[in-house]
Amino acid sequence: MTIKTFHPDIIRQILPHRKPFCFVDEIISYDEQKDITASVYLAADMVFFAGHFPGNPIMPGVLVTEALAQTAGLLAGLQQSGEYENNRSFYFLASTDIKYLHPATPGQTLILQATLEKSFGGLFRFKVKARVEDKLIASGNLSLARQPD
Repeated sequence: MTIKTFHPDIIRQILPHRKPFCFVDEIISYDEQKDITASVYLAADMVFFAGHFPGNPIMPGVLVTEALAQTAGLLAGLQQSGEYENNRSFYFLASTDIKYLHPATPGQTLILQATLEKSFGGLFRFKVKARVEDKLIASGNLSLARQPD
C-alpha cells in the first residue's frame, strides 16, 4: 500500500466542502490504485449534535454516509492529474446497502475507508466503511459522478 504524507490543504483543494459541512480532517493512507483511509474527529460542539439527540447525541446516519462520500471523492480526486486546484468536483449519486451498525458519538474519531470497485467514464462505484477503533459503524456501497465539463 502506498502511504503518503498529505498537507491538510490537499483536502480543501480537492473537496468543495467547508466547515461545518466538511467531514474529513485527515488522510491516513492512500493507495493510488484504489484505496483511501481518512478520519474525522467528532467534536462535541459539532452543530448537529445539539439536536440529534439532546442528552444522548449521535452523528446522523446520513452524515456518516456524507463523510464516506467525501472520502470517496478524495480518492477520485487524488487519482486525477495532481492539478488539485483544477479538479472538477464529484457529485454523490447513490448509496446502496448502507447498514448502520453502531452510533458514532461526540469525542470519537471516525475512521473512513473507501475502495474503488468500478469506474466507467465519469462514474465511480465504491465500497465504503466507517468505524471507531475496531467497531464497525456503517458499511455499504456508494456511487459518485465527476462534474461534467
